[in-house]
Amino acid sequence: MIDLRSDTVTRPTPEMLTAMMAAETGDDVYGEDPTVNELESYAAELTGHEAALFVSTGTQGNLLALLSQCDRGHEYIAGQEAHSYKFEGGGAAVLGGIQPQPLPFNPRGELVQDQVNQAIKPDDFHFARTQLVCLENTQGGKVLSSDYLNQFGAFVRSKHLRFHLDGARVFNAAVRQNVPVKAITGLFDSVSICLSKGLGCPAGSLLVSDAVTIQKARRYRKMLGGGMRQVGIIAASGMFALQHHVDRLEIDHRNASNLGDALSQLEHISLAEPVQTNMVMLDLSGIDVKRLRAFLLKREIQISGPRLVTHLDISAEDIEVIIEAFRQFDETG
Repeated sequence: MIDLRSDTVTRPTPEMLTAMMAAETGDDVYGEDPTVNELESYAAELTGHEAALFVSTGTQGNLLALLSQCDRGHEYIAGQEAHSYKFEGGGAAVLGGIQPQPLPFNPRGELVQDQVNQAIKPDDFHFARTQLVCLENTQGGKVLSSDYLNQFGAFVRSKHLRFHLDGARVFNAAVRQNVPVKAITGLFDSVSICLSKGLGCPAGSLLVSDAVTIQKARRYRKMLGGGMRQVGIIAASGMFALQHHVDRLEIDHRNASNLGDALSQLEHISLAEPVQTNMVMLDLSGIDVKRLRAFLLKREIQISGPRLVTHLDISAEDIEVIIEAFRQFDETG
């Protein structure tokens, strides 16, 4: 089965499994798992932050970032389509008493500075107190430009607000821009990074920030049931991924670009936007998506909708198979 639903469907490579089997472990709740400690230290240095925390999921990483930087009655600003606002069960509001203020992303996946400025609440007890602004990079496969991040970051700091990045796919952004990841992550007060997407780990994410914030996050992680024990087995996959699976993201980008170029030539299918990283966003407004999904499934290709995601389990040969299947569907009208 060629699975294009997400890059979360990746399976550990044989080399990653070998590293996991060889991992030295201890009780991480006591801070005694050497592999976890090594991963956290390595991730902090790699991203230009003081400290890091290994967590179970990206959702938990984002929630811990909010809980450790906002108090009850505070507000965070995020995109209307941001994962941290729309797809994480309302955790910040339910568990932290933190009010979200969603704003629309522009076509580049950016929050517009003027709109954010207008959304920041005055110092008045009628309002929740704005405390943090959250961006997402990549956002729907789009990479935020360095100029935007620097200018927007300076604006956020001028307002004395905390600045968080949902960097689930931030390594895709760094590879696309051909910059060290700290050139992006170093601009933020905190960053969540998913290891189980394009980097190919079976589970796990990282939260990086200053030492005080990470210590608070560690306490909240325990409160949320996220204190894991001999978790070095999974942390080892994270170390392997950060050392061996970052540069290869370019392969996923190239496969997505080739797929997008081919599909854009079809009569009934078009791209919703240009391909930048590992996501091909289709315009299926004139297509019976249920019929397309069934057509592809018979050919052992799985999609969930208009977003096609390439990853380490999809080869260049698979891309040719996908293109041919879409071509056959297109010919049916």
